[in-house]
Order: sequence, then C-alpha cells, then structure tokens
Amino acid sequence: MKTKMILVLTALLLSSCAVLHRAPKTKAGEPWVALHLLGFYSDSTLIVLEKQIPQLSAAGINTLVLEVDYHFTYQSHPELRQTANTITKAGAGRLVRACRERGIRLIPQFQCLGHQSWAKETYALLTQYPELDITPGAFPDNEGLYCREWDPMNPRVNEIVFPLLDELTGAFDSDYLHVGMDEVFLIGNEKSPSTKGLDPAVVFAKVVNELHGHLGQKGVTLLMWGDRFIDATVHDYGEWEASMNGTAPAVDLVPKDIIICDWHYEPRESYPSVPMFLEKGFRVLPASWRNVDASRALIKYSLGLKNPAMLGHLFTRWSSASDSLAWFPPIVRNAPLLRKGR
Repeated sequence: MKTKMILVLTALLLSSCAVLHRAPKTKAGEPWVALHLLGFYSDSTLIVLEKQIPQLSAAGINTLVLEVDYHFTYQSHPELRQTANTITKAGAGRLVRACRERGIRLIPQFQCLGHQSWAKETYALLTQYPELDITPGAFPDNEGLYCREWDPMNPRVNEIVFPLLDELTGAFDSDYLHVGMDEVFLIGNEKSPSTKGLDPAVVFAKVVNELHGHLGQKGVTLLMWGDRFIDATVHDYGEWEASMNGTAPAVDLVPKDIIICDWHYEPRESYPSVPMFLEKGFRVLPASWRNVDASRALIKYSLGLKNPAMLGHLFTRWSSASDSLAWFPPIVRNAPLLRKGR
C-alpha cells in the first residue's frame, strides 16, 4: 500500500509539472500528413529513403516518424547497437537536411517499455541486461508472450535509456520524439516480481511521466501511441486497440501536452477515443494502416470534429519494404482529404 501511494503521488506531481513545449512547426492551418516508417536501419537504407523524399513531398507528406530503436551508432552505450551496420550521426544529419529542403518534419522513434522483442529475437537492452526484464527468467525463447518489456520499477533502465533518447533527438535535430508505449501487457503479471500487486495505471503513468520529464527538460515534445489509455470496457475496441489490463486510468495521471497517436485499423462508424483524448486536453494524431476504407473513415471522422487540437493523420505501413512509399494506397487515396479538410 505504501509503495502504491508513493507511485500515485509521484505520477500526480510529475503530471502537474508539465513543461510547456514549443508549438508544432507547421504553417497556419496546415495539418500533419505523417508517415510512420520501419526498416531503415542503416546509413545505406537512409539513402534509399532520401531518394524518395521528393515523391513523398509531392504526395503531401510533411512529417515522417522514423522508428530507429537500437539501430543507431550509440556512443553512450555502444553495446546496445542492435547490429554492426547502424545509422550514424552523419547519416541522420544527411536525411534531416533532405527532409527540410522539402518542408518535411523528421521525428525519430524509440520503443519504450514494451516491444523489447519480436518472435524469438530479444532486442539489445534485455539481451545485454537481462536483469532489466519485467519478467526475468520467464518465457524461455519468448514462448508464451507477445513481446518482452523492460522493468518500469528498476531505476537502472532510465539511467541507460535516457542517454540513448538524447542521442537520437540530437542526431535528428528534432524537437519531437515518439516513444512508442503501445501494447503493454505484462505490468502486474504474476511472473513480474517488481510489479505484481501494483496498480497497472499508476505504473504505466510513472513511465510516461519520467519520459516526459526528461524530454521536457530538453525542450522535446513526446508522442506516443494511445491504446493503453483507452478503457476497453467503455470503448468497444478489443484488447489491442484498447486496454483490458488496468492501464487506462493512467490517462488522467499524465501531462496533457503529449501528442497521442490514436491508432485504429478497421473501418467503424465512429472512433470515440478520438474525442475522448481531445476532451481531456491532448493533441491527437490519429493513425491508420493498410485498409484504404478504414483510413478514409478515420480521417473523415477526425476532421469532422473540427477541433484545433486535431493535428492531422499518421499513415502506418508496418512493413520493411523500402520502395514506392509514396504509392502506398491509403496515402494516394486519402492524403488529399487532409488538405481539403482544412
């Protein structure tokens, strides 16, 4: 009980100390037409991306969210480079310049807390420091779980990860960082000694607030996925797009200057989480995937709310394919809606 009370008070204190960040660098009334990218994990692949910047700009894309994770030549913790061939500071700088020449905002992403593995591969942090796993020693070969997560109660995690985040925002000269935070399922798990019995919402808010506090001191605005803030018992999205494991109340324990990327991939008549986030004071960047009709429905619904805190739209590909990015069908069909909608 004492531990829970300390966590609650810490979350509320950090939430009340929100840092006022710089406003998004967009032209007056210009929506964010954003694209999330995977698979560009080295300087050579960034050159492939750079060649497509003119086509992306012509398609209306003005923001790229580039998931980097452990694929950077980190100096603070070189042992956390996922592979030998990674993105360098020089390579990042070259892509930044190419994007700016076309008026494109480039935002790096580092998956925090969750998504520390995929299939049988465990990523660098928990490979090098297995003691920082939220379920240490459990799930051999990653069998029986979705993805590994780091231990949110171990202060050593922040000591290691925060310098990585600083290197990324520095290399990409970015006032923004996407920190992931989606699909977190293991807080409070019986195989998690540090979180078993704790309130998942308070623990989740603790991580968000610590990230927000650190990045805010650097003048960096935090973007994150919104699914763990959505109560699946209230909004009928299911356990992936919304939370069924107790994290949803964290939405009221975090600062409101966070940009929420509210992802929904199937067509619906309404998307009630979007106005929910807006009413709570967040800026919102809804996100869609490959279903053209679903993307169109989400864009039309979001724009129909006519709320100035609705930033625009984030197209996601969830593919490592590196060619023909501008010809992704949801972009071709639906990006024009964003320009017309304003």
